[in-house]
Amino acid sequence: MRTPSPVAALSGTAFATLLLVAFMMGANHVAARMAFDHGVDVSTAVVFRSGVTALVVAVLLCVYRVPVRLTARHRKALPAMGLLVGVQSLCLYSAVARLPVALALLAFNTYPLWTALWARLVYGQRPPAALVRAMPVMLLGLALALDVLGASSGLGASSHWRDIGAGVAFALAAAATFGLALVLTQHETADLDGRLRTASTMGMVAVLALAGVGVQGGFHLPAAAPGWWGLLGLTVLYGTAFTIMFTVLPRLGVVGNSAIMNIEPIFALVLAWAILGQTIAPVQVAGGLLVVATVVWLGLRKA
Repeated sequence: MRTPSPVAALSGTAFATLLLVAFMMGANHVAARMAFDHGVDVSTAVVFRSGVTALVVAVLLCVYRVPVRLTARHRKALPAMGLLVGVQSLCLYSAVARLPVALALLAFNTYPLWTALWARLVYGQRPPAALVRAMPVMLLGLALALDVLGASSGLGASSHWRDIGAGVAFALAAAATFGLALVLTQHETADLDGRLRTASTMGMVAVLALAGVGVQGGFHLPAAAPGWWGLLGLTVLYGTAFTIMFTVLPRLGVVGNSAIMNIEPIFALVLAWAILGQTIAPVQVAGGLLVVATVVWLGLRKA
């Protein structure tokens, strides 16, 4: 799980590793869209992605002999976090299935605003002055990226929002639930080993998605070879990225949730163009760059 964190004196190896993780996270969503375009549904994709990731991280817990010591506070917070991240995963993949991948991720990248809102509502924390200053800039970038008036699409505002409205709503719902999950992580489980927290959360996400699979009458598997490649890609890329975050990055002295990783939408934009043929207007690209730059600045600012 990603949180904005200050990063200091990154080595070349650490920086390259963070870029690799961001690339794999962006590629994971492009692979997911490929799977969705060939018969896979959201619940099936989340079961494969989260289930395999939970197993991989659980193996890491055994290999490194991480002690499992949960306080009463942890036992209350972890199920809530699992539910929130489960909703976030389903909503974000639902957005990816409906929008160009980069736009879905850009709308999701507003989660720092939701994090500040939840921290204020739940714990009474005032938002940092830097976030207040950045808020209108981020929202302006998002408005440009989403082409809120429908000018770039040529459809007009009403027709354009009929096309993108559901996808944007899912992306913002994902950002809101992820923001609340981050606040709970910081205040309720920050002292818990990240691998244990992630294994628990991903396991609960997989169970939640599996319930969704049951409700819809079973798994919706790919109807063609590209769908299988997409399902394999989203599973391997996501699991590998998380494995790197919890094994390689700590040894490099880098917080795995570094703000550098928030350039994920840029990688997704390029990959979606190259692999899926998705394109967006230049003004939307400029808006996306503004959102990403703002989020990265927030993460790299001095505490």
